[in-house]
Amino acid sequence: MGGRARAFAWLFGLIAFGSAALLPQRPLVPTRDERLGSQTDPIPLPLVVWHGLGDNYKADGLRSIGSLANAINPGTYTYYIRLDDDASTDRTATFLGNVTEQVLKVCNDIATHPLLSQAPAINGLGFSQGGQFLRAYAQRCNNPPIRTLVTFGSQHNGISEFQNCADDDWVCKSWDGYLKRNTWSNFVQSRLVPAQYFRNPEDLDGYLENSNFLADINNERAEKNDTYKANLKKLKKFVMFMFEEDTTVVPKESAFFADYNKTSDEVTRLQDRTLYKEDWLGLKWLDEKKRLEFKVAEGGHMQLSEELLKETFKRYFGID
Repeated sequence: MGGRARAFAWLFGLIAFGSAALLPQRPLVPTRDERLGSQTDPIPLPLVVWHGLGDNYKADGLRSIGSLANAINPGTYTYYIRLDDDASTDRTATFLGNVTEQVLKVCNDIATHPLLSQAPAINGLGFSQGGQFLRAYAQRCNNPPIRTLVTFGSQHNGISEFQNCADDDWVCKSWDGYLKRNTWSNFVQSRLVPAQYFRNPEDLDGYLENSNFLADINNERAEKNDTYKANLKKLKKFVMFMFEEDTTVVPKESAFFADYNKTSDEVTRLQDRTLYKEDWLGLKWLDEKKRLEFKVAEGGHMQLSEELLKETFKRYFGID
């Protein structure tokens, strides 16, 4: 690992979306063979899962998601998005990497997958940062198209703060200062994943000019991408969960595309934002068609209960 990569490894401690397991580290239900089934059997659409920061696609807790999905909707084939077949490298890619390139890789992986590529559509489940990345898949390629997208604690409108360092952690503080002074540098924007969805309402000019990912995927720049809007309007349902006591994601209302003014402590809900009123992404259209849902989950960031997951799978990922 080069000097710069080693240096940026220290930055892991600055980000607030650490590697806590999404679920208890054991399968929730007995595992079973996951297949698409025969062409004549009525089966659910495949479920594609994108994990959050600090996790990896082989984690036991994440794998239990597929077991639970199959138990609720028998025949569900679950695909766990990965940026590398090696679990450790896949985890590292949640911290370090170019998100634009990562999304392109996932687009290619899904489009050429022997089973997913044959499906008429897929369902998407995104945890934390995996939620906005899965939305990027829907907007940028969408092949096969996502029918229902469910996100938990995602940062759809970005984050406005990085984690504070402990008082006696001088190494962390030194890198924290570097990160804050160089957030918009090409080096940071092309390598540090959370920085690529950082959005400071007090520095929108810097954000719009330099953001490698979020400003584009939210269609906030003057030149709009009509494909993003057209693709998102293909969703049958877009369901967003915000955790009621989330102190990890700042602001937590980002899960709902809401904007937050730190100075006045005011939250501007999606429906009152220009992004919605001028329908830059098709969210207004989805809302008017009753395809947009806002849900509040109890607890802190990614404190998911089996009961909530069961209800979600039953309601949104079953056979029509």
